[in-house]
Amino acid sequence: MDKFLVQGSGPLNGEVRIGGAKNSALKLMAASLLAEGSTSLLNVPDITDVAIMIELLEAMGVRVQREGHRIDIDVPAEIDPVAPYSLVERMRASIVVLGPLLSRIGRAQVAMPGGDDFGSRPIDMHLQGLEQLGATFSYEHGDINGRAEQLLGTEVFLEFPSVGATENLLMAAVLAEGTTVIENAAREPEIGDLANFLLKMGALIDGIGTSRLRIEGVTVLRPVTYEVIADRIEAATYLAALAVCGGELRLQGARPDHMEMLLRKLEEMGMACQENDSGLEAKVRDRLKAVDISTLPYPGLATDYKPFLVTALCVSHGAGMVTENIFAGRFRYIDELVRMGAEIRAEGRHAVVRGVERLSGAPVRAHDIRAGAALVIAGLAADGETVISDAHHVDRGYEDLAGKLSSVGAQVTRV
Repeated sequence: MDKFLVQGSGPLNGEVRIGGAKNSALKLMAASLLAEGSTSLLNVPDITDVAIMIELLEAMGVRVQREGHRIDIDVPAEIDPVAPYSLVERMRASIVVLGPLLSRIGRAQVAMPGGDDFGSRPIDMHLQGLEQLGATFSYEHGDINGRAEQLLGTEVFLEFPSVGATENLLMAAVLAEGTTVIENAAREPEIGDLANFLLKMGALIDGIGTSRLRIEGVTVLRPVTYEVIADRIEAATYLAALAVCGGELRLQGARPDHMEMLLRKLEEMGMACQENDSGLEAKVRDRLKAVDISTLPYPGLATDYKPFLVTALCVSHGAGMVTENIFAGRFRYIDELVRMGAEIRAEGRHAVVRGVERLSGAPVRAHDIRAGAALVIAGLAADGETVISDAHHVDRGYEDLAGKLSSVGAQVTRV
């Protein structure tokens, strides 16, 4: 069952439950290594990347039990600090075990990461920051071997507000001796969720939600029960589906305060968005108009939103300029959209999208999580049938995408 079959759909109407954030849950699972004992995470999405992280924790000797959207993680006193290539190659987020392992037990062996392939995403900032805290690294047979007798607090300035580097440094600093200050830290909501999780465990962190994090090291953290925040990227996916199909959707559990720039862009295009007690309501009555899009670190427009917005531009009125400022090479899915009749001209970090009335169903291939979801959305805006291969990429970040879309009137099946 590695394909999606998508038929062009009419208006979408109904309610979709937004699950827990993939980009938070994975980091909280890694952070659980910081405390001996049983930590419980609630609202964890049932996705492939979570399953891989469970395998990774179990490979280290951690006992993990899953029931529905709850995961219980029992961390023993002794951990095997090895993240093997067989697991790390399947999920780039595995690199975030490096900080907790070095902080808690002083050593780590982590294979160079894999995951989505959309341009160069070096981990130099992770390693340089950890070295400033006192870690040393060697590289052999594709592995990163880290050592740290005792991490020492210091001031770290990130050249770029890297999400992964901020997370690794934050998890390393909470058990370091003394004070650590992370300047130019990333500000994404998922980092705030990680920081709040660490606070509940007993960490001392100031500046949550800002670009300057101050961490006072403590000697021990305690296991806790914690609920993962809603996935803003999943919410954006259903908003993009609404953008191309029209109709009215209620996104239960969505956090509009985590998507302010996205909602501004969608409203500029003509979507009506309204926060309510249970999440977010959105309506589209007419064909949307094109706007210019530029990705930026949070609170700017997330790079993960871009494939969905490009797809929406494909059937909007007028033309829009799209600029990718975060990751080079994240335009591979454009060739697939062009196969479906989209009018897109891309060069380097820029693309111009000229809207057409309808796309045309075609066989296409998903290259990564968000590109795959964007192609499903494109299929909803196409005449005829769209067949999307390599659907397993989508499973890494979405829990039952086909089922949720079908529940609000889309024609999407998994085969």
